[in-house]
Amino acid sequence: MEAKLHRQKAQSDLRRGLMLDAARRVFERLGIEGGSIREIAKEAGYTAGAIYSYFENKEAIYGALLAETLERLHATVAAAGTANQAPADRLEAKASAWFGFFADSPRDLDLGFYLVQGMRPRGLTTELNHQLNDRLLDALRPCETALQSMGLNADDALRENTALFAHGMGLLLLKHTGRIRMFGQDATLLFDAYLISLVERLQKRPG
Repeated sequence: MEAKLHRQKAQSDLRRGLMLDAARRVFERLGIEGGSIREIAKEAGYTAGAIYSYFENKEAIYGALLAETLERLHATVAAAGTANQAPADRLEAKASAWFGFFADSPRDLDLGFYLVQGMRPRGLTTELNHQLNDRLLDALRPCETALQSMGLNADDALRENTALFAHGMGLLLLKHTGRIRMFGQDATLLFDAYLISLVERLQKRPG
């Protein structure tokens, strides 16, 4: 009986994963607003009814995709750097990790911008929105912790981390829209320069 339940769960998880993969492709092609349950079902090779047996609506699918993105982001940041690094080196490793994650994956950035900008889709519950926001903050918190280890108090560390994130998001938007080319610049090099400048400024602060 237990083996049967395990097989059933594995099959259910596989179907759910296939549906999410299909939804990601549909959203990439048509956008979140333009994609529909019918389109997702067609892409996945299931009926619309089958999709509804797993997800209440399109927004629930979006929420699941964004949660998946945030888990991968969190894992990427967690794996960056080492615990015995100097705080400045740890800050650079963690910040470069989240920036690189979105630099290499523009579709994940597209999904995340509902979260980043607070423009959540209709139907995404307040509770889920808070959960997703908290998970994003979890991925950014190692930078904040490193800033505190460099001597900043909690308020100053939060302010600097917010500015770092805002700077990085601006560069990522320029990169993925192609607007960075009008300046003849490289987004990653500009982000690295900001990080170096931030570290140098903090290290010059009076003890």
